[in-house]
Amino acid sequence: MRVDLRSDTVTHPTPAMRQAMANAEVGDDVFGEDPTVNRLQERVAEMLGHEAALFTPTGTMANEIAIKVWTQPMDAILVDEESHILHYELAGPAVLSGVQMDTYPIPHGRIDPEAIRRRIRIADDHTPGTRLLCIENTHNRCGGTILPPEQMPVLRQIADSHGLRIHLDGARLFNASVALGVSPQVWTRYADSVMVAFSKGLCCPIGSALVGSRAFIQEAHRVRKLFGGGMRQVGVLAAACLVALDTMIDRLAEDHRRARRLAEAIAEMRGFRVDLETVQTNMVYVETVAPAPEVERRLAEHGVLCLALDPHRLRLVTHHDVDDAGIEHAIRAFRAVSDALGVH
Repeated sequence: MRVDLRSDTVTHPTPAMRQAMANAEVGDDVFGEDPTVNRLQERVAEMLGHEAALFTPTGTMANEIAIKVWTQPMDAILVDEESHILHYELAGPAVLSGVQMDTYPIPHGRIDPEAIRRRIRIADDHTPGTRLLCIENTHNRCGGTILPPEQMPVLRQIADSHGLRIHLDGARLFNASVALGVSPQVWTRYADSVMVAFSKGLCCPIGSALVGSRAFIQEAHRVRKLFGGGMRQVGVLAAACLVALDTMIDRLAEDHRRARRLAEAIAEMRGFRVDLETVQTNMVYVETVAPAPEVERRLAEHGVLCLALDPHRLRLVTHHDVDDAGIEHAIRAFRAVSDALGVH
């Protein structure tokens, strides 16, 4: 058996998605004439409580478009020290928008509003002014943790009092929504722009969406073209995303249940440590006594794929294509590796 826990991006489109893609009504999206894309954009904007949306190839592009729209060169933006924007977007804010990234701490996935206040810069002849606050929900490198909804009004007040915009990297926002049993709007109504991804737990082959005001999306459309993201008959992809919104959101709870089962089992094994408090959605971060790359290699010999993100930390991600049998196989593989390494 092969169990791929490297990421929820490895999911395959469902048969219903493939059928919808084959039958999709299409047009030229650069001209705004693809009816399937237009339906997707309208639906996502309504779901997230904003005026308009823009379909993008990737979540990274959507994040970078938002930064470009909200800032000018020589501005500063605030991102947390474990954020996707900081770690996994190739210094995009500096390269594409000419802005400086300042960081704020996020211990155990929690935001301290006072830490953000202390880091807001006032522009002068020597210092860039802070223009944008970026937040992430769920938070990848913090273990798939959920941003408490009650923090959003506080962050909104800070942003308003200092003239900042808020961008929410919500690549896995629907995981947070399902885990707490709340509407995604408990977060999105307080943000000026939001990105959500379809190509992770929702199983689509490609695609994300950026939402905001009509004026923001109009400018985002221009920046998408600048970044090379203008696509033509892309309704064949948007069709899968529409199916995902109908069929794949509620089932995310299954991924969360399986992540909890996996985490609790590994936490009892020698040589591994799991902070169960952070296992809130579909991610399990495992601290290893042995070097993580060595554990990754040994797990692969048992047919279990994962990622060593740090010298002593593994990431496991549950998703639609890993069922209960796959989770039990992964647990047996971890137990075998624990016994083979003989660490305490």
